Amino acid sequence: MTNRYLHDTVVPDKASAQSKKEQVAGMFDEIAHRYDFLNRFLSAGIDVRWRKKALAYLKPIQPSTLLDVATGTADVAIMAARELQPQKITGIDISEKMLEAGRVKIKTLNLESKIELRKGDSETINFPDASFDAVTVAFGVRNFENLEQGIRELYRVLKPGGRLVVLEFSKPKFPGIQQLYNLYMRFIAPGVAGVFAKKQAYQYLNDSIQAFPEGKQFTTVLNNTGFKNTTHKPLTLGICSIYCGDK
Repeated sequence: MTNRYLHDTVVPDKASAQSKKEQVAGMFDEIAHRYDFLNRFLSAGIDVRWRKKALAYLKPIQPSTLLDVATGTADVAIMAARELQPQKITGIDISEKMLEAGRVKIKTLNLESKIELRKGDSETINFPDASFDAVTVAFGVRNFENLEQGIRELYRVLKPGGRLVVLEFSKPKFPGIQQLYNLYMRFIAPGVAGVFAKKQAYQYLNDSIQAFPEGKQFTTVLNNTGFKNTTHKPLTLGICSIYCGDK
């Protein structure tokens, strides 16, 4: 039996009869053509540094095979090919339009022999037990429909001695910074994003961040699903966090 979390119930459109998974896939299909631009613009480019810091946690184990879950347009997969140089990287995502955008980038960079993108669900990963040396998830665990089931799947496909690295948004705790952050996420980011894409997607972003069990709560989820040596490192005044766990 898996536990359920408040974040599991946060959806882009509360009036929709679709499941969270279906809504999230549709939302990302709609914004796929603007996703990379909006990421760089709304984060002032700092998201690139966050990904690089997250991947540094995998350098000590030198993974040969890597699974990037919720790969989106393959930013992490592409960076991992350069930073870690594994033999094979597989990226999965529930949004076909995001994968299409990622495949274009991979082809442009001549990385087709190194990176393969597949449509796939984090909660039912279509690979055997112990398939990968490392698993990464960047800004994707908030979108899991069943958080604990998704984490169990990540654990299952890791080889013994393998490592999970999760990069996810979190909430700053510093007085003043916290208020500025809330203002930005509730009003400014959705407003700016609404010029280029549906404002709803960035309202969902804030709602899902607010509900996500971050920090020690999330490392507890990792511990409860079998991970060892779990760590949590806040970045940029707590706006983002890196979580790490070993199998």
